[in-house]
Amino acid sequence: MPLIERAGLLALRALDPEAAHALALKALAAGLAPLPGPVAAPRLAVRLAGLDLPNPVGLAAGFDKDGVAVAALMRAGFGFVEVGAVTPRPQPGNPRPRLFRLPRDRAAINRFGFNNAGAAALARRLAARPPGVPVGVNLGANRDSADRAGDFARVLAAVGPVADFATVNVSSPNTGGLRDLQGPAALPALLSQVMEANAALSRPIPVFLKIAPDLGPDDLAAIVETAVTAGIAGLVATNTTTAREGLKSARSGESGGLSGAPLFERSTRVLAQLARLAAGRLPLVGVGGVGSADQAYAKIRAGATAVQLYTALAYEGIGLAAAIARGLEARLAADGLSSVAEAVGRDIDRWL
Repeated sequence: MPLIERAGLLALRALDPEAAHALALKALAAGLAPLPGPVAAPRLAVRLAGLDLPNPVGLAAGFDKDGVAVAALMRAGFGFVEVGAVTPRPQPGNPRPRLFRLPRDRAAINRFGFNNAGAAALARRLAARPPGVPVGVNLGANRDSADRAGDFARVLAAVGPVADFATVNVSSPNTGGLRDLQGPAALPALLSQVMEANAALSRPIPVFLKIAPDLGPDDLAAIVETAVTAGIAGLVATNTTTAREGLKSARSGESGGLSGAPLFERSTRVLAQLARLAAGRLPLVGVGGVGSADQAYAKIRAGATAVQLYTALAYEGIGLAAAIARGLEARLAADGLSSVAEAVGRDIDRWL
């Protein structure tokens, strides 16, 4: 890690976590952070649901909710970037404090509640971004909406024309009742509305579905079949967890979604289960606890075509994405593999 990045991280850790995050975004947007530029190599190139990625390491939703630093993030070594979650109308989210560091666990707990400036503001920023790696939008619903299922379609209609992909987020634990939309009674109708909105775009885009890590085998099987029937492009596994086993940090009892290192095994087990259930019908994006090239490679070998990270950036800095991508290339070469695709799913059985 460059000395300037290390010093910046130490300074940010002295601040309130949410204030530190906002400052980091401003520094990125202002061009104050050293960025490696795109990381690309023939061995790292991935095709994900029709998207051509220079490498399989993506930025997870939540880091840049309003797309304020999207141009910089596109130069930070990621193979793709996801912004949001965004809702149709602006909303403030839950009361502060709502973000907590768990340093002993290399983790964080958040209960943001979809705080964002709304779909129209994000669409304007995405329209102004430069060309480069694919940029997608995480779709959310307003807390006070009378039609939460319809909100996802409304956001897609607003941002779809300026996005490369979209992700339906019915798995955040921080908006009451949202995870109920993952169930068999609600999910088919919700996805039907979203896919109708996508078909109405002049340029339909791949639509993914992000799920929670706290679902049982029957729930996962139902979600896979619903996603296939609806024409969903792929699944993102997983969002944050409400589980708290084995944590050591002082703020581990805070309510909200847990992300970071403790989520790795739980989310990877879910990923492998989905890979077995999907049986090649849906590509998977592995999220949860990715903080090293070894962990990213484990996700790929458990069934992921690509991976995403977020929380580890708070501990390792923005240069982590490029380091993981280069580390993946080395691991593929060491295993005699000429592409990421050759590694996908080789260790599914290990996680089942």
